Amino acid sequence: MTRINAPLDDDSLPAGTLVAVDMQIAFRDSDSEWAVPRYLEAEANVLRLREAFNEVVWTKFVRAPEEAGSWEHYYDRWSTFRVDETDPRWELTVEPGPQDTVITLPTFSKWGTELAALAPIEQPLYACGVATDCCVLSTVLGAVDAGRKVVVIADACGAVSDEAQEQTLSVLGLLAPMVEIVQTRDVLGS
Repeated sequence: MTRINAPLDDDSLPAGTLVAVDMQIAFRDSDSEWAVPRYLEAEANVLRLREAFNEVVWTKFVRAPEEAGSWEHYYDRWSTFRVDETDPRWELTVEPGPQDTVITLPTFSKWGTELAALAPIEQPLYACGVATDCCVLSTVLGAVDAGRKVVVIADACGAVSDEAQEQTLSVLGLLAPMVEIVQTRDVLGS
């Protein structure tokens, strides 16, 4: 299998950075208030995708203890997540590779200086993970605002419901050509 951001002899092969957004226990476990029903399906495709990239950027959502501004109200609603950053629920469900990068932020969007430095403007950012209707959406919007071409890998993402998944992908599709919606097989060429 050709690795996507490896040095390539064939310029027709895709290049770019894969960002796997918030593949964490808090979103996987069925007894979690933040459970994503199709998490395991998305995770299976994320695992397939990671093999095609030299480096994967994994993001983690964690609670900021100070709960600045409206975050206090957010955690009033989701009080079971008023835990510190060492709580096991924040752990990734996939072990990053030794060459991978992990970005931990207390925000929905994981777009910022760290991810921007790892996602060259001349190459697409491939986005997958959870939840499509929250952290994936927020991250994609930040990247698009920064001028990045974003490829959302729909079947490697999961939302709080099938309806939310369809609605979010529909909204993201309106941002073409800055955002392209594809399936895992489109990226892997199989």
